Amino acid sequence: MKMTKWRILIFSIALVAFFTVLFLPQPHGLSIPGKRVLAIFTLCLIFWISNVIPLSVTGLLAIVLLPLLNVVNTKTAFSLFGNEAVFFILGAFILAVALMKTGLSARLSLFFLNKFKKTPQKLLWGVIFSSAFLSFWMPEHAVAALMFPIVLEIADSLKLKPGASSYGKSLFLSLAWGTVIGGVATLLGGARNPLAIGLLYERFKLKIGFLEWIIAIVPIVIIMLIFAYINVRIFFKIDVKSIFPAEKVLVKKIKSLGPLSKDEKIVGIILIITIICWITLSNKIGLANISIFSAISLFIFNVIHWKEVEEYVNWGVILMYGGAIALGFALARTQAAEWLANLFISKYELSPFLFVILISLIAKLLTEGISNTAAVAILLPLGFAFGHNINPIIIVYVIAVPAGLAFCLPMGTPPNAICYSAGYYRISDAGKAGLLLNLISWLIFILMMKFYWPLIGLTF
Repeated sequence: MKMTKWRILIFSIALVAFFTVLFLPQPHGLSIPGKRVLAIFTLCLIFWISNVIPLSVTGLLAIVLLPLLNVVNTKTAFSLFGNEAVFFILGAFILAVALMKTGLSARLSLFFLNKFKKTPQKLLWGVIFSSAFLSFWMPEHAVAALMFPIVLEIADSLKLKPGASSYGKSLFLSLAWGTVIGGVATLLGGARNPLAIGLLYERFKLKIGFLEWIIAIVPIVIIMLIFAYINVRIFFKIDVKSIFPAEKVLVKKIKSLGPLSKDEKIVGIILIITIICWITLSNKIGLANISIFSAISLFIFNVIHWKEVEEYVNWGVILMYGGAIALGFALARTQAAEWLANLFISKYELSPFLFVILISLIAKLLTEGISNTAAVAILLPLGFAFGHNINPIIIVYVIAVPAGLAFCLPMGTPPNAICYSAGYYRISDAGKAGLLLNLISWLIFILMMKFYWPLIGLTF
């Protein structure tokens, strides 16, 4: 089927679904604005899953339709762009620009890789650990893009044949999986995490602090990284005897960087101060205030220029945020989400633990095929409504974290797509090994949720 025909088909399905919901007889217990917002949600759901138009454009469409259909007024719809999560991620993006522009991020990745260069086994672990650690503090797609040429140069130095070398497959899957797992550890690794806490605040006026997220998720991430390494070793044998050529490449690249520049030192100091403030002051000052002030500091010290920010920052994500938050707000305000939940709960009553298992599995499966940010935008408003008797902070974790863990398909997340583009492994390679890692990571998440979270006060 040609792309144009496919687009016409998707648009037709979306419009039919939209008008069907909009003009259905008024269901008992659902208000007229509630029915209208469900029609908008259905339309956005189809567009987000199919990606027939950019995610950001769908977000804008949601914002426009809400006042046009008299669900909320125009001022309210557009004011939700001012959500704290939007400005937090904007500041984080600008910090990531400074890390990459000054070369500090490349220096850090080479530093860690160099520590694990002695044996093929250690180098694999070094790739997983380095990519994961950097994804704690930078968007995961930026980390994958940063480390990709380094790993590619290592593979070339070892004369690994694309598609044939088992160790080549290991290297690039280690990069993809380490980046993906590390990306869920903090609020900085991916856009879905700040979006989730933004939706939480708009719905319940509750916040998750930077340190709170780390305490809840980092122990889970560490265990997942260990199993990711074991998984790579099980599926792909090491078919190289020495990595001495790769060691030479790493040493050469480190020497070429020279001593720390003034700009690198400034960025490093600002980043450390920012992280400390996020950990200690986020509940008092606010994540966004700290994030934006740190970004402003980079301009004050003339480390970066606005043109560089314009070229790097994914402004579409910001637009998608506004639409997703506005739609989630409208679903809650009109009680449309609660109506859906009551419709479901009246037929299938689940215990809180079974519910979080189910919703986390849905998030895990959904993110293999669509953007993880879209997965959060779709599932979280429904999760809040369906899990009405569960701590909403737990709902955030059980949707946002599994939604970030895609290991099989290139379209699941940008790191997977970037690493697949090297040509060193096939989709079938990632599919077989990634399927097992999906299962293992989900089981680890469930077990830690059951036995670790109650120790830190997260109870169902």
